[in-house]
Amino acid sequence: MAPEPLNTQVSDVALYTPGDPLVFTRGGHLDQVSVHYETYGTLNRKKNNAIFICHALTGDAHCAGLAEGDRKPGWWDVLIGPGKPIDTDRFFIISPNILGGCQGTTGPSSTNPATGRSYGLDFPILDMKDFVTVHRRLVSSLGIENLLAVAGGSLGGMQVLQWALTHPEDMSNAIIIAASSRLTAQNIAFSAVAREAIMRDDGFSGGHYREDKTSPDTGMSIARMMAHITYMSEGALGTKFGREPQNVDLTPGFGVDFAIESYLHHQAEVFLDRFDALSYLYLSRVMDYFDPFDDTEACARIAAHPIPALVCSFSTDWRFSSAQSKRIVAYLERAGVPVTYRDISAGVGHDSFLLPIPEYEDLVRTFLNRAMEEVPR
Repeated sequence: MAPEPLNTQVSDVALYTPGDPLVFTRGGHLDQVSVHYETYGTLNRKKNNAIFICHALTGDAHCAGLAEGDRKPGWWDVLIGPGKPIDTDRFFIISPNILGGCQGTTGPSSTNPATGRSYGLDFPILDMKDFVTVHRRLVSSLGIENLLAVAGGSLGGMQVLQWALTHPEDMSNAIIIAASSRLTAQNIAFSAVAREAIMRDDGFSGGHYREDKTSPDTGMSIARMMAHITYMSEGALGTKFGREPQNVDLTPGFGVDFAIESYLHHQAEVFLDRFDALSYLYLSRVMDYFDPFDDTEACARIAAHPIPALVCSFSTDWRFSSAQSKRIVAYLERAGVPVTYRDISAGVGHDSFLLPIPEYEDLVRTFLNRAMEEVPR
């Protein structure tokens, strides 16, 4: 028997126009901004069962697929679907592609109507607050006044934190997973090298590679290979690949000799088919400058409207370590926010937030069950 769909709607909406432009936090504006998004489940009569999903750096709007079947899997299928922790039989899920992305929402590779060329590096510099501004406009366009929860992992978790600090009245709960409130120097360094690899590729063509019919494939491949290493723990890489040769006869040279090399090459090739270099530059840079607690009014706003928050980290995540989640918890608790924090024992590293881990799934399920119990009937 074919599986039932998740009552999925795929949509595009123009949220800003020349008469109502998007003004960016760090300067500049866009007269036209459209957002690509997906919804799952059914919005109830009182419109109080909506959960907003914020995606990570290279994610997109397609966070859920089918419970089984041949539709493309969603990147957060582990949590979202019928009977899952974010249950599409109970909740109405909103999942957009992020501003600056390359999966349907306006970004630096979109066409600039003033020039007929892609924006390229003329696209305004992004800030985490800009994501929240667009997210809020999307929610308003759907006629929803308050979200049951906003949830996200990694960069998605940073968006949730920014939203909760600037507009806590928009949501009843916040779910922040494997995130950071301020990147370490090591994290900034990884992203700097990735961007340099892309921008120094001759195919980058000053950001106008589409018009020039080139592509910074080499730089993008290197960026993705390096980043992917940081998403996994040393133990996970050792268990999965060890020092296994790629071929039966291991002849020393400079080709793809080890299984781990082959895996990284495969990840790079897949990445080239689905992601855009300019989006990688812009979105990764947002993370570098994110430091919401540097705003002395941030905690005052959420203290005036404290909402329950779930903060979750993973024991072997060295990219966004448990210490970084604990920093978020400390600030929120000082502001009087009721925080549930768990550091989940998981051997995979940062990618744990995308994988089936029973304790993790139970944690999210329990938090949302409590949230629904508190919703006015």
